[in-house]
Amino acid sequence: MNLVSATPASIDRAAALLRDGAVVAFPTETVYGLGANALDAVAVARIFEIKARPTFDPLIVHVIDDAMLGRVAAEVPDLARALMARFWPGPLTLVLRKAPEVPELVTSGLPTVAVRMPAHPLARALIERAGVPLAAPSANPFGYLSPTRAEHVAHMLGERVDLILDGGATEYGVESTIVLLEPVPALLRHGAIPVEEIEAVAGPLARELPDEAKPLAPGRLPQHYAPRTPIRLTEPSEVPIAERADAGLLAFRAPAPGYRATRVLSERGDLREAAANLFRHLHELDAIGVTRIDAQPVPLEGVGIAIMDRLRRATHA
Repeated sequence: MNLVSATPASIDRAAALLRDGAVVAFPTETVYGLGANALDAVAVARIFEIKARPTFDPLIVHVIDDAMLGRVAAEVPDLARALMARFWPGPLTLVLRKAPEVPELVTSGLPTVAVRMPAHPLARALIERAGVPLAAPSANPFGYLSPTRAEHVAHMLGERVDLILDGGATEYGVESTIVLLEPVPALLRHGAIPVEEIEAVAGPLARELPDEAKPLAPGRLPQHYAPRTPIRLTEPSEVPIAERADAGLLAFRAPAPGYRATRVLSERGDLREAAANLFRHLHELDAIGVTRIDAQPVPLEGVGIAIMDRLRRATHA
């Protein structure tokens, strides 16, 4: 079995595997990542193979300190430094000019690289012991629900991954926020850090960009984060009782009668709790065998914007 509890010995084993070109799944504070040595193009190619991920979709590189950042980023603008001082380690990804050492497969041929410094202690220990930056998208088949527990990874990817480190449930439950620095500061993906907190440091961020020949960062495609079961955004009160019997409900604060199965994101209406539960509840509803999942909208504020971004992209499947 390739799923192991995180211990000093298993982390050392995982680090050695990464140095040898293997692919290891591990928890971050956002979701579980599927990691490989970001400077080893052959190892990175295995990530794309395991996920069935198109090579036009770039990866995020995870670093542990400024020295490792210097191996993947050619330059770090002053605004990037200000954002790092406020949000690193943490769930903020910055798109920077890439260093020559970074394989083009990591960046999908773009001159930029997406980088973040995770806060999760297990992720940090793994990167430190491996001694290399890790390219690590979410540990799931491309386009499917992100994993927030090790068992999600084991169920979706199984023995295709060389090792899965079980560090328990992730804290945030949604992916990192992604910010482009040049030519103008822009928000590329809503995520665990609300955009208003970033704009308090960076000033207003552009939301619309010219048509991209290639996605500038992960999570830019209209269809993403989707369960196998069809999903739609709707208020339960607008769904006739007769249409609920075979369906599942992803409710924000309270269940509604008549559904075959219901998962509530946060009875308290806490958006951070809702984000942490989002993918776990969708995994559970997807596994039950309902014919449809009705997802109740959440308030468009704070991390609720990221939740709604994920749900809207899921409905495009």
